[in-house]
Amino acid sequence: MAFRKSRVLLLGSGGVGTIAALNLEIGGLAEVTSVLRSNYAVVSLRGFTIKSCEHGEIQNWRPTEILNSVPSVADSATIQPFDYVVCCTKNVPDVTPTACEIIAPAISPGHTVIVLVQNGLNIEKPFLRRFPSNIVLSGVSRIDAHEVAPGVIEQRQKDILYVGAFENCLLPHEEQQKAAQHFANIYSAGLKTTCSYEPNVRYDRWVKLVNNASFNPICALTRLTTGELQRKSRTVDNLLIPAMKEIISAAEAAGYSLPEDIIKQTMQSNPPDENISPSMLVDIQKGNFIEHENILGEVLREARKSEGVATPILSTLYELCCMVQWRTKKGMGRPEPGV
Repeated sequence: MAFRKSRVLLLGSGGVGTIAALNLEIGGLAEVTSVLRSNYAVVSLRGFTIKSCEHGEIQNWRPTEILNSVPSVADSATIQPFDYVVCCTKNVPDVTPTACEIIAPAISPGHTVIVLVQNGLNIEKPFLRRFPSNIVLSGVSRIDAHEVAPGVIEQRQKDILYVGAFENCLLPHEEQQKAAQHFANIYSAGLKTTCSYEPNVRYDRWVKLVNNASFNPICALTRLTTGELQRKSRTVDNLLIPAMKEIISAAEAAGYSLPEDIIKQTMQSNPPDENISPSMLVDIQKGNFIEHENILGEVLREARKSEGVATPILSTLYELCCMVQWRTKKGMGRPEPGV
């Protein structure tokens, strides 16, 4: 039987998505079709320029195929079904079209595995509702990679990806776990990255939220990098660490006990002498929508399910982010009633 590479459709070719496409391609087990938007013209002309701490400097790189829109597998006799659709786009459920609506034409019911390399809690729910016969995987990414100019990608920190299955009660448990393990294998086959199968996906997401729901909104709202935040203000003791403690309490109430040194680990991953720009800060600088609903909103909604979990700092950050989002929508001609 002839060897066949896994067919992967990838949405969101910014920093995280482009490095993901590169890792999938160099392993030799997958062929990637990347759907590009604002950088389509540039990449079509001269490919990606990649400056990576793991891959070195690469000029004129392209995945197997690039498109400027999501193809419809049902309407074309020439497009073979995709084995995986990987979403590396920003997770902004309060803005339409949603990711579910965008990827729908590329999904073959019962065949395509959907991989959500996105931030936040409960991100799988709309996908499980929309695609009940498809496996949905969680990808928790730890990487500092950004598109610093159209088609120019800089990766400053190593790529670490944890992959597991969001439980779909309509599908066999073992089949879902095998899909997660297979994706981890094809992602890490190039030996340039760390990608591991981690079945406890909600735990991994809570761990990342200690960083994402604290550093991310505070840096975005103050427009300071993680290093500046720690070097030039009293925010660490008065705002940052108290926010982390609220996240830990919310996780505990939801049934997830995080490591005792999680705050120390989170601070160490953001050294004061490094100017790391969290994704939400980058989005505000670019005038893009922010991911506050799944990063902050869902933490608060989980906390409210349990009595005795106080979240005054997270609640304030969330309300401020809602106002920023409203302003961005208004600037794009998409205002909502009220704030």
